[in-house]
Amino acid sequence: MTAIPLQTTVTGSGPGLVLAHGAGGTIETNFGALIPALAATHTVVASDYPGSDIQLDLDGLADALVAAAVESGVERFTIVGYSLGSAVAVRAAVRHPDRVGGLVLAAGFAKADNRARLAVQIWQDLLDRGDTATFSRFALGNAFSAGFLNSLPAEQVDEFVRVGATTIPGGTLQQASLVETLDTTGDLGRIAVPTLVVNAAADLLIDPANSRYLARSIPGAEYTEIAAGHVLMAEQPDQWRKTVEDFLARHRL
Repeated sequence: MTAIPLQTTVTGSGPGLVLAHGAGGTIETNFGALIPALAATHTVVASDYPGSDIQLDLDGLADALVAAAVESGVERFTIVGYSLGSAVAVRAAVRHPDRVGGLVLAAGFAKADNRARLAVQIWQDLLDRGDTATFSRFALGNAFSAGFLNSLPAEQVDEFVRVGATTIPGGTLQQASLVETLDTTGDLGRIAVPTLVVNAAADLLIDPANSRYLARSIPGAEYTEIAAGHVLMAEQPDQWRKTVEDFLARHRL
């Protein structure tokens, strides 16, 4: 298996903390506002997935994330995984139990349900056709909760669409394909580290039932909800930060 190259930055000092971002996102868009707070108490290893010329598989991505941390001098760490990153985190914990000491799984899933599978198939169809404007509209319509999106001025929504159409990260197509096919259901019972499942309770992209399934299936997992859509860090940034910080402090991670 060919090693998957990642672009990694390391910030802060203290216990290790590895970030795993979602499909169609980046470290900056998914975790940018959270990193300064975490870096005040932790060594934060933040890796962006590769661009469009690399085919992804879950084992390879999990191994690459762990290798990036170890190469950065972080021997053992907690992984905060968001969306696709939650599955990467789970697989990393199973494949590298000597390295992973805790998990935070936000807006996650073990296997794409039919709604999520159809959504990422639409992503792939639109990106294959180069229809970035429609891709941006579709992605935005599923990113936020209905209440949050409808509270925005129409002009701001249109600007979000314009910016989204011109800033689609490289590798989004491959990440969508991975979402469609991955399956970590057989991994969940093997998780043996403190785990927090964070459910985005108004999620329109990944049905909240998926987070409840994770919490039921992972031995001893803690569970909490944030009243937000899939991009919970944009809708409820303070609650998201406090949720992560409290879990890390409670378990001395």
